[in-house]
Amino acid sequence: MKHLAIALIALTSFSALAASETYMVEPGHSFARFGYSHMGYSTQISRFNKTTGSFTFDAAAGTGSVDITIDTSSVDTGSDLFNKHIQAEDFLFTEKFPTAHYKAAKVSFKDGKPVSVDGELTLKGVTRPVTLAVTHFYCMAHPMLKKQACGADASAMVKRSDFNMGKNAPLVGDEVSLSIAVEALKQ
Repeated sequence: MKHLAIALIALTSFSALAASETYMVEPGHSFARFGYSHMGYSTQISRFNKTTGSFTFDAAAGTGSVDITIDTSSVDTGSDLFNKHIQAEDFLFTEKFPTAHYKAAKVSFKDGKPVSVDGELTLKGVTRPVTLAVTHFYCMAHPMLKKQACGADASAMVKRSDFNMGKNAPLVGDEVSLSIAVEALKQ
């Protein structure tokens, strides 16, 4: 009976370690950014100030999912006038489409860490497949919050015109680099 109890405890412990874990995005340290060529003069970099969502992963099983929502009206170009320009109908059209959404059910792993995420980005009412390359992923106990936390950097290239935002292309670059820096707390 004693051996059976030890085996059950060990099995339960292993199951808990191998189970999928859910992490909630910490909005104060998570930002989506984008960059594009401005008439060949420079690369303009802007960000969205409000990003929420969650991700799950099970490193042992090599599975995971991502569900991120970006408040597109929180776009921050560094200029109030240009923020309004980008929020207008020709570009983000935030009055009608106040959020962008990225949802993925396929995460690819290498050596126990995610290296890419295959999902769909919905922006301005258009949904397209987008693969994010995960360039950094790290988990540890958060020193101040005393909870398990994970952080990641991921990026992809998309075309504005694929999301009905191709105005002024190619003078203003159609290709847009997307990146997201996310920190999240285990639930």
